[in-house]
Amino acid sequence: MEKNPWVSLHSKTVYDNKWIRVTEDDVINPKGGPGIYGKVHFKNIAIGIIAIDEQQHIWLVGQYRYTLNAYSWEIPEGGCPLSENPLEGAKRELKEETGLVADEWKELFRMHLSNSVSDELAIIYLAAGLIQEEAEPEDTEDLQLQKVSVDQAYEMTETGAITDSISVAAITKLKLMQLQGKLI
Repeated sequence: MEKNPWVSLHSKTVYDNKWIRVTEDDVINPKGGPGIYGKVHFKNIAIGIIAIDEQQHIWLVGQYRYTLNAYSWEIPEGGCPLSENPLEGAKRELKEETGLVADEWKELFRMHLSNSVSDELAIIYLAAGLIQEEAEPEDTEDLQLQKVSVDQAYEMTETGAITDSISVAAITKLKLMQLQGKLI
């Protein structure tokens, strides 16, 4: 592991709420000069779930994203508190957004989102053996669902119909698994 070339002199919280904390640090940069660095600390792990059926169809969730001022199609996603087991958080989010309950779970990969300004970690799961129950969306969610083939979902990432980074990465990984014959 490489040695950290940054020196943090002082850190102050400039914003804090239920989901994030923003800090501003006075630093010495890797070349020895003074500077400031802002960091967004996420209080949840980002969870993404590819719910796949035996015909290799997956569920997408559509909702209006306030921060983008735009409608977004995504795989089922949500936040998992750092104190919660990520797999349990994934099960909760899948049921909440789609009403689906899965018998089989596999962690596909982990990634950091916007690692130049945040410490947000995403964990993406593959869920299979699906049973449909009643969805339980939060008050902040006005959701639509659609079931599409892996090919349709991948095409949506190619055309820009899906731009959410977790969804693009997960669907691309899924398409690669399909091409390699490694899907359920």
